[in-house]
Amino acid sequence: MSTHAPNEARVIPLRPQTPPPGSDGATRAPQRPAGAPQTPAPREPLWRDLVGDVLRRERLAQERTLKDVAEAARISMPYLSELERGRKEGSSEVLAAAAQALGLGLADLLSLTQDELARYARSRVGRGRTSPTAQYDGLCLVA
Repeated sequence: MSTHAPNEARVIPLRPQTPPPGSDGATRAPQRPAGAPQTPAPREPLWRDLVGDVLRRERLAQERTLKDVAEAARISMPYLSELERGRKEGSSEVLAAAAQALGLGLADLLSLTQDELARYARSRVGRGRTSPTAQYDGLCLVA
Protein backbone atom coordinates (compact mmCIF):
# COMPACT_ATOMS: atom_id res chain seq x y z
CA MET A 1 0.00 0.00 0.00
CA SER A 2 1.32 3.40 -0.95
CA THR A 3 1.98 5.99 1.73
CA HIS A 4 1.77 9.08 -0.46
CA ALA A 5 -1.43 11.05 -0.88
CA PRO A 6 -3.64 10.26 -3.90
CA ASN A 7 -3.24 12.58 -6.88
CA GLU A 8 0.26 13.53 -5.74
CA ALA A 9 3.39 12.37 -7.48
CA ARG A 10 6.14 10.90 -5.37
CA VAL A 11 9.52 12.52 -6.05
CA ILE A 12 12.58 10.32 -5.92
CA PRO A 13 15.85 12.27 -6.18
CA LEU A 14 18.25 11.14 -8.90
CA ARG A 15 21.29 11.97 -6.80
CA PRO A 16 21.55 11.55 -3.06
CA GLN A 17 21.92 14.82 -1.24
CA THR A 18 25.37 15.25 0.22
CA PRO A 19 26.17 17.65 3.03
CA PRO A 20 28.13 20.75 2.02
CA PRO A 21 31.91 20.61 2.58
CA GLY A 22 32.99 21.60 6.06
CA SER A 23 29.72 20.61 7.70
CA ASP A 24 29.39 17.95 10.33
CA GLY A 25 27.12 15.88 8.09
CA ALA A 26 23.92 17.01 9.74
CA THR A 27 21.13 17.71 7.31
CA ARG A 28 19.69 21.20 7.24
CA ALA A 29 16.39 22.48 6.02
CA PRO A 30 16.71 24.02 2.55
CA GLN A 31 17.03 27.79 2.47
CA ARG A 32 14.05 29.66 1.00
CA PRO A 33 15.02 32.35 -1.52
CA ALA A 34 14.26 35.93 -0.54
CA GLY A 35 10.80 36.99 -1.66
CA ALA A 36 9.53 33.42 -2.00
CA PRO A 37 5.94 32.89 -0.86
CA GLN A 38 5.54 31.43 2.62
CA THR A 39 2.80 29.01 1.64
CA PRO A 40 2.94 26.79 -1.42
CA ALA A 41 0.71 27.76 -4.32
CA PRO A 42 -2.40 25.62 -4.62
CA ARG A 43 -1.93 22.82 -7.12
CA GLU A 44 -3.70 23.05 -10.42
CA PRO A 45 -6.59 20.58 -10.40
CA LEU A 46 -6.33 17.39 -12.40
CA TRP A 47 -8.65 16.98 -15.39
CA ARG A 48 -10.13 13.80 -13.90
CA ASP A 49 -11.03 15.68 -10.70
CA LEU A 50 -12.79 18.40 -12.68
CA VAL A 51 -14.68 15.89 -14.85
CA GLY A 52 -15.75 14.01 -11.73
CA ASP A 53 -16.95 17.20 -10.08
CA VAL A 54 -19.07 18.07 -13.13
CA LEU A 55 -20.55 14.55 -13.33
CA ARG A 56 -21.46 14.56 -9.64
CA ARG A 57 -22.88 18.12 -9.75
CA GLU A 58 -25.05 17.29 -12.77
CA ARG A 59 -26.28 14.03 -11.21
CA LEU A 60 -27.16 15.72 -7.92
CA ALA A 61 -28.85 18.63 -9.71
CA GLN A 62 -31.12 16.06 -11.36
CA GLU A 63 -31.68 14.38 -7.97
CA ARG A 64 -30.58 11.03 -9.38
CA THR A 65 -28.76 8.22 -7.65
CA LEU A 66 -25.44 6.67 -8.63
CA LYS A 67 -27.29 3.44 -9.35
CA ASP A 68 -29.77 5.13 -11.69
CA VAL A 69 -27.11 6.93 -13.72
CA ALA A 70 -24.75 3.93 -13.79
CA GLU A 71 -27.53 1.68 -15.12
CA ALA A 72 -28.49 4.23 -17.77
CA ALA A 73 -24.83 4.57 -18.81
CA ARG A 74 -24.30 0.79 -18.67
CA ILE A 75 -21.27 1.14 -16.39
CA SER A 76 -20.84 -0.24 -12.89
CA MET A 77 -21.93 1.84 -9.95
CA PRO A 78 -18.51 1.58 -8.21
CA TYR A 79 -16.78 2.73 -11.41
CA LEU A 80 -19.07 5.75 -11.76
CA SER A 81 -18.37 6.58 -8.13
CA GLU A 82 -14.62 6.38 -8.80
CA LEU A 83 -15.05 8.70 -11.81
CA GLU A 84 -16.98 11.22 -9.75
CA ARG A 85 -14.33 11.20 -7.02
CA GLY A 86 -11.53 11.68 -9.56
CA ARG A 87 -9.97 8.31 -8.71
CA LYS A 88 -10.30 6.95 -12.26
CA GLU A 89 -9.58 8.52 -15.63
CA GLY A 90 -12.52 7.53 -17.81
CA SER A 91 -12.14 6.72 -21.50
CA SER A 92 -13.96 8.89 -24.01
CA GLU A 93 -16.54 6.10 -24.48
CA VAL A 94 -17.23 5.88 -20.74
CA LEU A 95 -17.42 9.66 -20.35
CA ALA A 96 -19.77 9.90 -23.35
CA ALA A 97 -22.02 7.20 -21.85
CA ALA A 98 -22.09 8.91 -18.45
CA ALA A 99 -22.80 12.28 -20.05
CA GLN A 100 -25.59 10.80 -22.20
CA ALA A 101 -27.14 9.16 -19.13
CA LEU A 102 -27.30 12.66 -17.63
CA GLY A 103 -28.87 14.14 -20.77
CA LEU A 104 -25.61 15.77 -21.90
CA GLY A 105 -23.43 15.29 -24.91
CA LEU A 106 -19.73 14.60 -24.57
CA ALA A 107 -19.06 18.15 -25.81
CA ASP A 108 -21.33 19.50 -23.05
CA LEU A 109 -19.43 17.55 -20.39
CA LEU A 110 -16.06 18.71 -21.69
CA SER A 111 -17.26 22.30 -22.02
CA LEU A 112 -18.53 22.37 -18.43
CA THR A 113 -15.24 20.87 -17.29
CA GLN A 114 -13.26 23.45 -19.24
CA ASP A 115 -15.36 26.18 -17.61
CA GLU A 116 -14.27 24.83 -14.21
CA LEU A 117 -10.62 24.91 -15.29
CA ALA A 118 -10.99 28.47 -16.61
CA ARG A 119 -12.64 29.53 -13.33
CA TYR A 120 -9.68 28.10 -11.45
CA ALA A 121 -7.23 29.92 -13.75
CA ARG A 122 -9.05 33.25 -13.25
CA SER A 123 -8.96 32.82 -9.49
CA ARG A 124 -5.19 32.21 -9.64
CA VAL A 125 -4.64 35.34 -11.72
CA GLY A 126 -6.66 37.30 -9.16
CA ARG A 127 -4.34 36.08 -6.41
CA GLY A 128 -1.22 36.90 -8.42
CA ARG A 129 -0.20 33.25 -8.88
CA THR A 130 0.21 33.41 -12.66
CA SER A 131 1.12 36.03 -15.19
CA PRO A 132 -1.70 38.56 -15.48
CA THR A 133 -1.30 38.53 -19.26
CA ALA A 134 -1.85 34.77 -19.51
CA GLN A 135 -5.40 33.64 -20.11
CA TYR A 136 -7.16 30.47 -21.18
CA ASP A 137 -8.43 30.25 -24.73
CA GLY A 138 -10.35 27.00 -24.99
CA LEU A 139 -8.06 24.34 -23.58
CA CYS A 140 -4.80 26.19 -24.30
CA LEU A 141 -2.99 28.71 -22.16
CA VAL A 142 -2.01 31.69 -24.27
CA ALA A 143 0.13 34.61 -23.23
